[in-house]
Amino acid sequence: MKSSLVRPALILAALAFVPALGEVIYFRDKISWESPVPASEMVTVDQARAWGDNAIWVDARPDGEFARYHVPNALLLNEDRWNDLLPSFLAKWSPEKKVVVYCSSQSCNASREVAHRLRDEAQLKNVFVLQGGWEEWLKKNR
Repeated sequence: MKSSLVRPALILAALAFVPALGEVIYFRDKISWESPVPASEMVTVDQARAWGDNAIWVDARPDGEFARYHVPNALLLNEDRWNDLLPSFLAKWSPEKKVVVYCSSQSCNASREVAHRLRDEAQLKNVFVLQGGWEEWLKKNR
């Protein structure tokens, strides 16, 4: 009886493996933990802090998280309220400033999206994504 169940179980496992293998092949360049941001557009907490007043910190997290706590003097600019928040950001931005965008963690995509929009839509240069995000900033500032 047990040996008669082994063969169908192996066939079922093999059939389940085929779609998984297809996804691995199809999505091999889209793995979420690999940053789509080139290294030249990333910045560490220490590098960004060294820029001092020449940096504008941008919090890309949701409003509630920003309200609870954020990098001192950071500006809120997130995808949810992009059109409402962009004018106030641009009023404080100047061409010589470097923009440091962060969100919750390294795996959070909000900072990447906001940085991308600042580069592409607002045509800004010197826009960087904070490596490790808010979690890394907290670790360095405890």
